[in-house]
Amino acid sequence: MTIHTTLKNSMPEMVAIRRDLHEHPELGLEEVRTSDVIARHLESYGYKVTRGLAKTGLVATLTNGTSRKSIGIRADIDALPIFEETGLPYASKTPGKMHACGHDGHTTMLLGAAKAIAERRNFDGTVHLIFQPAEENFGGAKIMVEEGLFDKFPCDAVFALHNEPGLPFGQFALREGPIMAAVDEARITVNGVGGHGAEPQETLDPIVCGASIVMALQTIVSRNIHPIDPTVVTVGSFHSGSASNIIPSRAEIVVGIRSFDPKVRDELERRVRLIAERQAESYGMSATVNYQRFYDATVNHKAETDLVRELATRFAGADKVVDLERPFMGSEDFAYMLKERPGTYFFLGGKSGENDHSLHHPAYNFNDDLLPVGAAFWTELTEHYLRAA
Repeated sequence: MTIHTTLKNSMPEMVAIRRDLHEHPELGLEEVRTSDVIARHLESYGYKVTRGLAKTGLVATLTNGTSRKSIGIRADIDALPIFEETGLPYASKTPGKMHACGHDGHTTMLLGAAKAIAERRNFDGTVHLIFQPAEENFGGAKIMVEEGLFDKFPCDAVFALHNEPGLPFGQFALREGPIMAAVDEARITVNGVGGHGAEPQETLDPIVCGASIVMALQTIVSRNIHPIDPTVVTVGSFHSGSASNIIPSRAEIVVGIRSFDPKVRDELERRVRLIAERQAESYGMSATVNYQRFYDATVNHKAETDLVRELATRFAGADKVVDLERPFMGSEDFAYMLKERPGTYFFLGGKSGENDHSLHHPAYNFNDDLLPVGAAFWTELTEHYLRAA
């Protein structure tokens, strides 16, 4: 039986699993029910399941033959704090929580592959299927690595994918080197002196100072960073005051910063701090900057990227495989697994031609027709990577 036939026969089961997960979304490090569902299916397929990594993460292991070679495939399992607006019969039953990024689909594709791999047993070595929590918020991949993921489950290479509703259905989009940006956040607090709106001369207005900081931050990318270095500085929040006749004493600004090059990342932090502090000084005020570095850039390895390109071309046809001209400015914690093991991260197009909302949109819904495609590719990748001599 071919891989595609095996997965086609599993389609009803995969759709049922995906929609059940969609109905019961759980946020990062809270995926208790989700982990229970995943573990139950994996154990029924014959995998040894290890639970508890990064609290709610789990790894399923299956060995066949005598080879010491091993492969790791990762799926993220967490949802987002979004109120769902799809109107679907299987919409989220938990207000304010939603699978708006397709992690329910990623999980189901890997479960579908797990079943096919176990049934076919057409490989020689060890498969580690990594179901990772908290991709959206707490860096579950980093936590799993810090808790000894690759010491406990050695992998010669690791792979992950993400659905992309903006790409043609079934298209593989990949890239050697950086594919997703590093992301940081700066929380700037401007400390002024409040007072009556009718007597501004008696105050130090943090709103005016904050506005100046916001405008000055826009010069970092245009005047301090080399034009060919992809960089984003976004002021996403500016809060201060409560009424037109009150000058507040504080203003708070939240800034998102994205980059790829480590030296550029350092320069961005230096400039954000300098601008906030010096602009505040020029207004006779002070500013504090709480600067947090979140996910590192996701950097793909050449050999594994070449492998996925080769297999995807054979799997879907050359017209369905594209090399991205530039990386995405979004971020992804699979970066931490790629820092420990060679591997690659790629996108799989899911455009349906109808209601193709973007990721993180309250009306987004994973395209179920993509389930057998992803599951079949994971199965083929595993069998190729661990092919018998």
